[in-house]
Amino acid sequence: MGTIALMILAALIIGYSKTALGGLAVVSVAIFATILPAKESTAAILTLLIVGDVVACWHYRRDGDWSLIRRLLPAIVIGLALGSAFLRIVNDHTLKLSIGIVILVLVAVQLWLKTRAGERMSTAHEHPVAAWSAGTGVGFTTMTANAAGAVMALYLSAAGIEKRRFVGTNAWFFLIVNLIKVPFSVGLGLMHWRDLGRAAALSPAILIGALLGYATIKRISQAHFDIAVLLTSAVAAAGLLLRA
Repeated sequence: MGTIALMILAALIIGYSKTALGGLAVVSVAIFATILPAKESTAAILTLLIVGDVVACWHYRRDGDWSLIRRLLPAIVIGLALGSAFLRIVNDHTLKLSIGIVILVLVAVQLWLKTRAGERMSTAHEHPVAAWSAGTGVGFTTMTANAAGAVMALYLSAAGIEKRRFVGTNAWFFLIVNLIKVPFSVGLGLMHWRDLGRAAALSPAILIGALLGYATIKRISQAHFDIAVLLTSAVAAAGLLLRA
């Protein structure tokens, strides 16, 4: 498959992930990492993710849970700063391996909690330690590998919120986070004007993917959505481990 076709496929997946299953975005990250140099791919994918965020926020403009977003945001900057520092000292292999393992552990913990709790909703996500840990983890993983969708999905899954509210909260949260990341990426010398042109050219594919994702959410049951969230998080982790 040619480079342009791969970029279009990655854009379609980003659009779909932003309006349906966030963990799938890591597949697009992997695609871009195979066709561009590692550092260049980081900025290239960030611009596409922001386009996807804008589209998703339009679809779910009334569905964000701002109490959850406010709970997580203060720790984001800490995670972004740690991620920026980590990028300067660690190699790609160690980075991808560690993040992939962490996500797999989180999936296993979430499965265990669901088995133990049954139908009773856990309130562990409301604890300040959980919120600060999740926020820092999201900031760190999004800065280092654009792989925070799986971490955020697991946190929202633990919160037990309804699927539309889940996707809306995820959309608004990552629009804010990815915009915050832009100065960090510019400061690291990763983002250039050509990334904006590429994002503009691929925007139609992102929109098509977003519409497909929106149609999926309207038809999928809550139980199947919860299972899909865990499965895509596991796929995200496996993708990072295979790239390591």
